[in-house]
Amino acid sequence: MDAQDRYWDSVACGNRKRFNHPLLREEFGRHVRPSSRILDYGCGYGRSLRELHQQGFANLFGMDYSSGMLARASKENPFARYVRNAGWDIPFSDGSFDAIFLLAVLTCIPDSGHQARLFGELYRVLKAGGITYLSDLLINNDKRNRERYERFEGKYGCYGVFELEEGVTLRHHTEEHLARLAAPFTTIGRQEFRVETMNGHEARAIRMVIQKQPRDLHA
Repeated sequence: MDAQDRYWDSVACGNRKRFNHPLLREEFGRHVRPSSRILDYGCGYGRSLRELHQQGFANLFGMDYSSGMLARASKENPFARYVRNAGWDIPFSDGSFDAIFLLAVLTCIPDSGHQARLFGELYRVLKAGGITYLSDLLINNDKRNRERYERFEGKYGCYGVFELEEGVTLRHHTEEHLARLAAPFTTIGRQEFRVETMNGHEARAIRMVIQKQPRDLHA
């Protein structure tokens, strides 16, 4: 995590990289009200929180493990409340949120076990009937991506995990893997699209809206 922290702290201090996964406000707005408690897990510098605030959402929380990102977010977007999350647990009580969104967050968590633990936490802190809006990167089939998937598959034991020269480890996902993570939820929206990565490359991506059962069967 130290190398990951240093990388994202360095990104927070500069403007060379931009986060481009769109938050479809109309789709998101079908499931939430302006008064809904909303958590941006992996909020970065607060880009999406700012968009929601401009649309009239007022009960906003941001969470990230990069102290640099949180410092920038709280300075540029002081209307939200921020929490640093240094591990995989979410420091809120059961049923705390009406909605959670994760924009290109899983790509920053390359370990399958860590991802599964996060999804358990997402389920726990959502209210019954609450939704998670997920947007992330899929496995790409171009030569550049195939070569780096293959180069690092032996090291990480997973096709789709790779390292950047800057020292950060990232992951692109199969649809089957994302479906397994989302299995405790009901998928109520799904769409593939193309997105520009933070390094300026076009990539396959997917957005999903997944819902905790309106009546919590695990309570």
